[in-house]
Amino acid sequence: MIGDVLTWLNDPAHWRDTRVDKGIPTQLQTHITFTLIALAIALALALPLGLFIGHTGRLTFLVTAANALRALPTVGVLVLLTVIISPHFHGRTDLGFVIPTEIVLVFLAVPPILSNTYAGVQNVSAAARDAAAGMGMTGTQVLRKVELPCSLPLIFSGFRSATLQVIATATVASYVTLGGLGAFIYDGLQQQDFPQMIGGGVLVALLALLADLLLATIQRYAVSRGISGRFSTKSVIPADAATAQVRTAEASTV
Repeated sequence: MIGDVLTWLNDPAHWRDTRVDKGIPTQLQTHITFTLIALAIALALALPLGLFIGHTGRLTFLVTAANALRALPTVGVLVLLTVIISPHFHGRTDLGFVIPTEIVLVFLAVPPILSNTYAGVQNVSAAARDAAAGMGMTGTQVLRKVELPCSLPLIFSGFRSATLQVIATATVASYVTLGGLGAFIYDGLQQQDFPQMIGGGVLVALLALLADLLLATIQRYAVSRGISGRFSTKSVIPADAATAQVRTAEASTV
């Protein structure tokens, strides 16, 4: 079976478009497009909200409500939204299927980003906040220069988790005939073409691994070394650890 999968992946015919089927590069591009749109919307919604909840301590019930979205059946919600939304679109457009798909993917991406952002801000040392206030910072400055930099590791962790979930679940776009790497999985299942089905799964897994590696690299350089602990703590003067943390976080925003 492994040999058959490798043969399918290495077949040049599967890497170019035909009149009937789209090749791997086109389906990969479609899959990435659905993923990026969902992640952008989820990040725009969840990151500011998580920062606000973590900084003020208000509306914490929204974090619990967002986590409840994880329990929703993806395919069931997709079918329901498609039945409701698609009749409102007519003509040569796929928006009636694209919008439900993106809503489902956003539902998956919001909880880890929101929860980790909230937890990251909440876990910032109270002494660091007090030290920042003592240095004359306003509430907004404390959030921007101290809480946000200090919570970046958890925020990145949530975003990486959301990315992996969205990449894996974006295969459902093929369930409503939109394409993506899921097309190879669904078509392979219908045609009993197991090398194609497994090959599609391998491509999704490889895309997820590459995306996580890219985000891990970005995180390494985006997070201050003082916060990530990539240098010896012996070089930090222990006389005022809270002030040192504030200065490290503030330096990372410059």
